[in-house]
Amino acid sequence: MSETTHTDVLVLGGGLMGTTAAFFLRRQHGLSVTLLERELVGRQASGTNFGNVRRQGRVLAQMPLANRARAVWGRVNELLGEDLEFAPYGHLRVCYTEQQAAVLEQHVKDVKPLGLDLELFSAAQLRKRWGIFAPEVVSGSLSPNDGHANPRLAGPAFARAARRAGANIVEHAEVMQVERDGAGFVAHTADGRRFRAPQLLVACGAWSNRMAEQFGEPVPMEARGPQMGVTEPLPYAIGPSIGVSSPIELEGLYFRQISRGNIVFGGGFKGPAHIDRIRAYVKPDNVLRQMRELRRLVPAFAHVQLIRVWSGIEGYIADWQPVMGPSARVPGLHYAFGFCGEGFAISPGVGETMAELIATGRTSTPIESFSIARFAAASERRAA
Repeated sequence: MSETTHTDVLVLGGGLMGTTAAFFLRRQHGLSVTLLERELVGRQASGTNFGNVRRQGRVLAQMPLANRARAVWGRVNELLGEDLEFAPYGHLRVCYTEQQAAVLEQHVKDVKPLGLDLELFSAAQLRKRWGIFAPEVVSGSLSPNDGHANPRLAGPAFARAARRAGANIVEHAEVMQVERDGAGFVAHTADGRRFRAPQLLVACGAWSNRMAEQFGEPVPMEARGPQMGVTEPLPYAIGPSIGVSSPIELEGLYFRQISRGNIVFGGGFKGPAHIDRIRAYVKPDNVLRQMRELRRLVPAFAHVQLIRVWSGIEGYIADWQPVMGPSARVPGLHYAFGFCGEGFAISPGVGETMAELIATGRTSTPIESFSIARFAAASERRAA
């Protein structure tokens, strides 16, 4: 029989939620941590997303978390000793209708008391400042201190930093079962290893609901695949990440230009994703729609060439809010999953907040509205 590895905290999942939590548990709180990842760290949603580091456009309940994350992004190179290509060149949202312009304007008012100052632009001001948008763009709002980073670098860099700080990062360790006894949790991996800890963090992305169900806390969640692409390099001219604000899903385009000149883009309809097969797919018709929307927004992209597409597996929850915080049923159990394609930007804030919660039993950042208990309460209401 194999030996059991003992630790203060077990983290399941090597995406950004898990790796950032492991890093802060070690660096800020000195707890022993073992992180178990089925494949390689940062391989799924954390490494295949767009790379936005944005605060605007979020629901108001996420703003404290987003502000905390932005503070970490601002010192991430110093914290990790590695360059994640974080570029604080701003985040710009634009829209096509006066109705949506009113939505942008209201958002500017709503987030100002929450610590985010946005700048509104008319169509004429957008033309003067950037000069790239089609005439049907009527308004925009700029978050000047946000930006973007490289998702392919972020998860592995946090894992390496956590390991240097003393965390035990175990890749190729598929967890088959977790048992709970009086002393805490025991995770059994496919190769027969055992890991024990009094506290457990479930941060397995789109696979997390399987573990939550095991502990009697199912969550209505489905897997979807973001549709991502990148063009040939163009002369570098666009600093901020740019997104279209629209209630129409297929118009939900976003893009950024990296320093090498390529245009990275995403948005619109999602593609199929299968957690059992660990596969996500890009649908060609989605890509064609994205290219049409890209050219609609920026006419200068009319002849740009597409060079690569990809997808990943993201977990989407029915109410579009994540699950984050302690279990409502099991002492010592914690969750951080279901970020609905918007987790990359706030991941350092999530990790720092979850580390604080696990180490001290409380958080300075409000996360009560993300509690998994809301689903049990909704189920009870439906039953009544």
